[in-house]
Amino acid sequence: MKNFEKIKLKISSSVKEALSVINSGAIQIALVLDEKNKLIGTVTDGDIRRGLLRGLELDDSIESIINKTPSVCTVNDSKEAILKVAVEKKLYKIPIIDLDGVLVRLDEVDGLLKSEQYSNKVVLMVGGMGSRLSPLTDNKPKSLLNVGNKPILETIISNFSKHGFKNIILSVNYKSEMIENHFGNGVEFGVNIQYIHENKRMGTAGALSLMREELTEAFFVMNGDLLTNVNFEEMHKYHKENKATATMGVREYDFQVPYGVVNVNNEVIISIEEKPVHKFFVSAGMYMLNSEVLQKIPNDTFFDMPTLFEKLIADNIKTVSFPIREYWLDIGRISDYERANNEYHELFK
Repeated sequence: MKNFEKIKLKISSSVKEALSVINSGAIQIALVLDEKNKLIGTVTDGDIRRGLLRGLELDDSIESIINKTPSVCTVNDSKEAILKVAVEKKLYKIPIIDLDGVLVRLDEVDGLLKSEQYSNKVVLMVGGMGSRLSPLTDNKPKSLLNVGNKPILETIISNFSKHGFKNIILSVNYKSEMIENHFGNGVEFGVNIQYIHENKRMGTAGALSLMREELTEAFFVMNGDLLTNVNFEEMHKYHKENKATATMGVREYDFQVPYGVVNVNNEVIISIEEKPVHKFFVSAGMYMLNSEVLQKIPNDTFFDMPTLFEKLIADNIKTVSFPIREYWLDIGRISDYERANNEYHELFK
């Protein structure tokens, strides 16, 4: 259950219901959401008291006392930015919304101040040649291309480190010596780095067969060409709370048919949809897996992550999806690389 479920209200909720919600919690606030969990505003004990002084009755709707401009942060804001808002506004908890205004979670300041460290390892797949980014990758691996003022891989490692995951395994191949020379053992970057060398293409899951002894608990796997500010701590918590064996980060992808779609039953036209939009969830190239999944991966052969998930599903092993609402960009083409550089400084202040 999301950490705001017990303190949420509808715009039609009564003052009496709001008091009940506020009194049942420890933060003296209720969140007013619409049917899609979009944040409308907040109601506090003080809002109710001022309303009662104006003649509001307990059975009246809370609509007139809702603070419709509460202090919030977005999923793209860093922990430091969230803390800054919380301190300036003297808040103990702060709502976190996505880019559509949907409430994602309620962050506690005490929790943000804690710097928890996790032993779980992070496997980053950085062995590819990045041929679609040629000529940029003719003389250096894709993961060392600068986005902003530093290599893509450095941003990825920094983001994991900020969330308390400092044990990094880099699966390398193409121009691996350049990656090793840049990162070394990771001390300079505040992390611990190991290297696994792929002598041939093994796919996003096949390379894990080379790491069985290192991966003894739940671990992350992520492609090394993703620019994202996903909260990895939340993904780890989500994996544990759902008692999943394998968790896949997924991203919503919209596709609009450029024509009017005609729905027919035999020769009879049933309806016409003008340029309908179809929505899908696609793999975002990041995963959290329990160590037992390694038993499903064959040795010394190409094996991709979708194949691994298909095998787990066929064997009735619990796999779950983790919806990614934060910023996410797969840097696979020159246009993606240019976009990443244009957006980097705004998103990773």
